[in-house]
Amino acid sequence: MARIIEVVERIMVPDLPTIALPCEDGVPLESNWHRLQINLLIDSIRQHWRGQTDFFAGGNMFIYYSARQVRNRDYKGPDFFVVKNVDGVKDRPCWIVWEEDGRFPNVIVELLSPTTAPADLGSKKQLYEQTFKTPEYFCCDPDTRSLQGWRLGRHQSYESLSPDGHGRLFSEQLGVWLGLRDGTYQGLTAAWVRLFQSNGHLVPTAEEAERERADAAEAEAARLREELERLKG
Repeated sequence: MARIIEVVERIMVPDLPTIALPCEDGVPLESNWHRLQINLLIDSIRQHWRGQTDFFAGGNMFIYYSARQVRNRDYKGPDFFVVKNVDGVKDRPCWIVWEEDGRFPNVIVELLSPTTAPADLGSKKQLYEQTFKTPEYFCCDPDTRSLQGWRLGRHQSYESLSPDGHGRLFSEQLGVWLGLRDGTYQGLTAAWVRLFQSNGHLVPTAEEAERERADAAEAEAARLREELERLKG
């Protein structure tokens, strides 16, 4: 009687070598406004999704997405980006796509300057559209006070977003509107990219939210004092 013998071949797969990936290039941001605007966007999105830990918001960080990119030292670092449905508690000095289950940003915002605008509106926009497949891409030019946005369409190419009556652009990925608003942040008065809820209310920063709570508590205390004085009278 014939017997079937199963032969299992054991193949030893070596561990992948550790690759040293730079997380900064030493090049400073274009201006103090650029640095603060990145912090403002990160602060705002954390307030918008406060209590959630299933997203990562980063700024001025390299994104590594291919071995060829690493070999060519072709470092790419969006000014601001958000990746959804990931472990947001984990700290990352840079975003390494192959260590994040192949996840690319859901939203990218670039802050233009005279030296970066050609790449932000050209080669980087093409990269985000064709390689990253990032669903939404926004660009803000602080010099012209303009805000542009694109969303991947049916043919997997970017289609321009139309602003509302306030000049704001809606982000389906974030569930908020992006728009420019004059104000003071960290001591600098300028036009800032801010997040707005569908009812038009501003998404506050952590400091603004705390100030709102303090003002509301003070107003309630004043109301109670007035009510007490009225009852006494």
